[in-house]
Order: sequence, then structure tokens, then C-alpha cells
Amino acid sequence: MCSTKARKFNRFSFNMRVAWDSCRALQAGNMQQKRNIQIIEWEDLDKRKFYSFGVFMTMAIRATVYPATLIRTRLQVQKGKSLYTGTYDAFRKILRAEGLRGLYRGFMVTTFTLVSGQAYITTYELVRKYVSNYSKDNTLKSLVAGGSASLVAQSITVPIDVISQQLMMQGQGEHLTRFKVKPKMGATHSVFFSQTRDIIGQIFAADGIRGFYRGYVASLLTYIPNSAVWWPFYHFYAEQLSKMAPSNCPHLVLQAVAGPLAAATASTVTNPMDVIRARVQVEGRTSVIETFNQLIREEGFWGMTKGLSARIISSAPTAIVMVVGYETLKKLSLRPELVDSRHW
Repeated sequence: MCSTKARKFNRFSFNMRVAWDSCRALQAGNMQQKRNIQIIEWEDLDKRKFYSFGVFMTMAIRATVYPATLIRTRLQVQKGKSLYTGTYDAFRKILRAEGLRGLYRGFMVTTFTLVSGQAYITTYELVRKYVSNYSKDNTLKSLVAGGSASLVAQSITVPIDVISQQLMMQGQGEHLTRFKVKPKMGATHSVFFSQTRDIIGQIFAADGIRGFYRGYVASLLTYIPNSAVWWPFYHFYAEQLSKMAPSNCPHLVLQAVAGPLAAATASTVTNPMDVIRARVQVEGRTSVIETFNQLIREEGFWGMTKGLSARIISSAPTAIVMVVGYETLKKLSLRPELVDSRHW
């Protein structure tokens, strides 16, 4: 009798241990799933929401970082330190001499890059999906998709960049560019359109259609590597941070930290080509190699770091806004049946 009760008790204890171990394993699995950052892929998205929210996100990002982009361009084009000694000095002098509007010279032209922004994210997601058919390696998918997206986007963006950079250089930096706008009086919007039309006319008269694609090769050599480096490092940093952070830490916070780290890495790697690209487009040069050789002769290898601090300063908030905006955009664009399956 006692023996039978003992066997029943032992069997009951064994079953309880199995159930307890199963619960712990399930809990650990759920915690690990929450800890690992799940990437929202193209097929998970409601495309109508994705494009609607995407336009607003792209515009907000460009408006936020445009002043730093303008400062970076002027620093890269100036000879030595003829105009500004650094990023803060440039900001202070432009604000004092040209006002807040001076920091947004050419901004309205860049609104046309909304098209290239949508082309970029669409290409990135589609190429990533295509590569996943052949490889599950996240680094490879990010590298190929990032480079391809940049190739498509730059083909649309370069003419807009050429025009906007000429407008950026007006004011204190106008003596460094080939084209100068004629002073005009009137309402702000009419002055903007007349200045833009003036610059477009001068570029076309001097160089024809090819003038709008000046620096295209330099842009590809800058932005394709930049994009190809940024995405793999972004996912790498996000995964490393997720391993170190508490399991209840929101993924969006980890991604917001990973973005600037990836941006700083990519900016440092590609800054030399960005300096050359800016000079080719603004000064009207035709040879990337000749521009590189002249830069080394005149300013040494330190010349290749010009504008790096401004670039990192602009890329860090850009990365935060872009990552938070992009990941939020994807979360908001999830198909309804998938909303509860993603840890936020």
C-alpha cells in the first residue's frame, strides 16, 4: 500500500518537474525571441500605408539635417580654411551673415528627392527579398540590397544635387563656384524659383545635359559603398546591443543607438570620396583622379578628412531620425494579421 502511494507520489513529482522544465524552456524561448530583433521584411508590409507614411518621413528627415549638409558642402569645397575653420565656425558665420534662410539655401530643390527616397527604400526591400532566395545571411542581404538601392537613388538624385549644391554655395561661398545667381527682389517663393531657373539655365548653357550629371561617377563611388557598409553595420550593431541589453529593453531604442554607430562607421570609410564628389560637382571638374591628385598636392591627406565632423554630426541625427522613422514606418505598415507577432 505504502509502496503504491510512493510510486504515485514519485510519478506525480516527475510530471511536475517535466511541466516546470517545459514552462521554463518556453519562457526562455519567448524571452530569447523578444531579445532577438526581428527584421520586418517586404512581404510583411501593407504597401499602401508604407508609401503614404514614407513620403512624410523622407521630408521630415531632409528638413532636419539640411543645415548640416549645407555646412559640410561649404567646408569640403573651400580651399584650406579660407572661409571657415570648422563646423561650428561655419554655422555661426552663416547664421550671422545670411540668417536662418542661409542654412536652407537650395532646400526646396531637394524636395524633388522624395522620388529618389521612395525609389531607394523600394529597391532595398525588393533586392533584399530577392537575395533571400539564394542566401539567408543577413549581412550579405543588407550589403547587396544597400548598394543596389544607392545605385538607383543616385541616378535620380545627382541632377538635383548639382543644382542644390550650386545654390548652397551662394552667399559667402559664391566665389568658390562657377555659377552665381543674380540678385532679385520680391516674394520669397518667386526669388527661389527665379534663382533656381537661373542656375539651371547657366548649367545647361555651359555644359548641356551632361552638366547635370557632373560627378555622377564620384557620387556612385561615394554612396554605393556608404549604403553597402551602413546596412550590414546597422544590423550588426543592433544585434550586439540586443545581446547586452535587458530583455525588456524596447527594440526601437536599440535600433536608434545602432543607427548613428553605423552612420559614423560608414561616413569615416567613405568621406575621402565625398570630398572629391563635392569638388567635382561644384567646381566643374571632369576627372575624379585629377581632383584627388590636386587635393593631395595642395592639402595633403588631411584634405580627405574635410567635412568629416560635419558629416558625422549630420549623419548621426539623420540615422536616428531615419531608423526610428523607418522602423516605425514598417511597424505601422505591417499587415493587420502580423501586428501582434512583432515585439516593439
